[in-house]
Amino acid sequence: MKKIFYVQLLIVTIISLMDFPGFSQDKFGGMTLYTVRNEMNADPIATLKDVASIGYKYVEAVDYRDGKFYKMSPEEFKKQLDDLGMVPLSVHMGMVTLDNADKLIADVKAAGFKYFVAPVPPMGLVKFNREARSLSMTDNVDSLVLILNTLGQKCTAAGLEFLYHNHNFEFIANADGIVPYDYMLENLNPEYVNFQMDLYWVSKAGADPVAYFEKYPGRFKIWHIKDMDDQGRFAPVGTGSVDFPRILAKKDLAGMKYYIVEQDQTFDGMKPMEAIKISHDALKKLGFD
Repeated sequence: MKKIFYVQLLIVTIISLMDFPGFSQDKFGGMTLYTVRNEMNADPIATLKDVASIGYKYVEAVDYRDGKFYKMSPEEFKKQLDDLGMVPLSVHMGMVTLDNADKLIADVKAAGFKYFVAPVPPMGLVKFNREARSLSMTDNVDSLVLILNTLGQKCTAAGLEFLYHNHNFEFIANADGIVPYDYMLENLNPEYVNFQMDLYWVSKAGADPVAYFEKYPGRFKIWHIKDMDDQGRFAPVGTGSVDFPRILAKKDLAGMKYYIVEQDQTFDGMKPMEAIKISHDALKKLGFD
């Protein structure tokens, strides 16, 4: 009788867990909270539960202010993810400077992240055109390389990995005929700085991700994955023109360890949470796991 009782108790426990927002029998893949930034701003705990219920395992954060991630201390934020069965993987820190780097690095470590990411050229080396709503770089690529190498050294010393995330403007030759992305790959020390390749923005720039993998093998540790619709807009993974199977076949050459689903904006009435659900459903069909 005792054996039957414990079996029944186990079944009830499993059923109860399946109703828990963070439970997933097949939790995999990463996503960036940038896609659900408005939802995170309104109710971060409920939003994290919704993300967990879709089945994502790894999380990338983008909101850090006054020593807190989404208004939570680093330790509180990590505990929320732990409780939901998710892992803090990477964080975008666009506000990093050589002066505040040590404080930011300490908080990133306390929150349990593995990767510290510069999402744009830091310290005033990127310009925002408000009318065109677009980013562009200054021509001072040598200063950029010096700053990124220094930040990378700081992260490495603290046990973190430092990555640079691209948009499309890094592929535009500057006044000296230098393609900044190529220049960074040639001059940044791979012991300290590697790359988070955004496959959409590379494609938007008219470049070929696979060509970069072949020329600079092992440098692209995380991929941002989102698709491109027939208007050139952001789209859920598997619904557009990005050739993910061709790119994914070269993941070992690229050095890819993780991938992060991102959709900067949604269109035609689609909600961000719906977009990341469509993307997650497509991952295994495309060969991601």
